[in-house]
Amino acid sequence: MLNVADRPAAATHPRNVAPAVHSFGAPLLRGAVGAWMAVIVVIPLFAVAVAAFRRGPEGFWSAISNPQTVAALGLSFGASFVVVLINIVVGTVIAWVMIRDTFPGKFVVDALIDLPFALPTIVAGLTLIALYGPKSPVGINVAYTRAGIVLALLFVTLPFVVRSVQPVLAEIDEEMEEAAFSLGAGGWTAFRLVILPNLLPAILSGAGLAFAKAIGEFGSVVLISGNIPFKTEVGAVNIFNQIENDNVAGAAAISVVLLGMSMVMLIIIAIIEQRGGRHEHAH
Repeated sequence: MLNVADRPAAATHPRNVAPAVHSFGAPLLRGAVGAWMAVIVVIPLFAVAVAAFRRGPEGFWSAISNPQTVAALGLSFGASFVVVLINIVVGTVIAWVMIRDTFPGKFVVDALIDLPFALPTIVAGLTLIALYGPKSPVGINVAYTRAGIVLALLFVTLPFVVRSVQPVLAEIDEEMEEAAFSLGAGGWTAFRLVILPNLLPAILSGAGLAFAKAIGEFGSVVLISGNIPFKTEVGAVNIFNQIENDNVAGAAAISVVLLGMSMVMLIIIAIIEQRGGRHEHAH
């Protein structure tokens, strides 16, 4: 019978085998992830870029500088910016209530926050036009207006700021707030000087995701916007109209612009999160 001391080192310390397994498995996993991302994301995006420049740089510029297209992209950007500003305030307040307050039906509200993730956006648009359209049961008609577009985008982007802020708010030590109160700070002062600096990276991250979602949104706005050129036609709907008119290159060019704007926002989010991580490690 072997004593523990007589057993091979690998048997008594199985974790010694882990580096070999890790070094063997990691390249395979990285390769699989890379292949998956290439098939699902990179290759389709490359194909869109190729289609966008099918008619050369002049054709690309002609497609994106068309007055109707410029108006549509401007509306998408403006409406998305307004939606982000509203989400920063309302989303933070909702996150605060969900973390700091207890009330009947809280779990129902928590589930409703995630509803835009699960609900097909075209259903959201149909619901909004039924409630706030020409036959509105509440007497409010925002159909075929820019206000209706903003309302639809607010619906589909509701969860982003809320879900980004909630976990950070839950981890904030309430003793810091109590210390601020003990030093004579009021509620707003304590929030501004103690809580907000900790929440800011999460707020900005959620706002960036909301902007990236809103800038290319189609399903929720296609019905309520009315798609009136120069008035309520957004970029995504303009792309759809280009496809219907058999202008694939023009649709691809506009898509590249929207993709570029979304990518810039996602890169900014990544930088914010990276700096936030460094700040946490420093402390």
